[in-house]
Amino acid sequence: MYKATKEQIGEWKQKHGAVFCIKVEDKACYLKKPSRKALGYASMAGKENPLKFNEVLLNDCWLSGDEEIRTNDDLFLSVSAKISELIELKEAELEKL
Repeated sequence: MYKATKEQIGEWKQKHGAVFCIKVEDKACYLKKPSRKALGYASMAGKENPLKFNEVLLNDCWLSGDEEIRTNDDLFLSVSAKISELIELKEAELEKL
């Protein structure tokens, strides 16, 4: 299993903010939050192919990890189930004035 050092994780946090680790079987990958541009592209690609949404986000958010997660269908599908959790939505209020 790929394991990033504390120093590497610290560098990623300084550069990207939050850093996440997804583990599946004996593999792991480290991800950052997706960019707005990537979310837009993923949404468009996902209209034709729903799995493409997850693939675009995984590639955009990828910091490091076991490459098999991106190439092995079983691992990719397992990680795909967690990809949407990278998108944090804050509570917003609409007030009519």
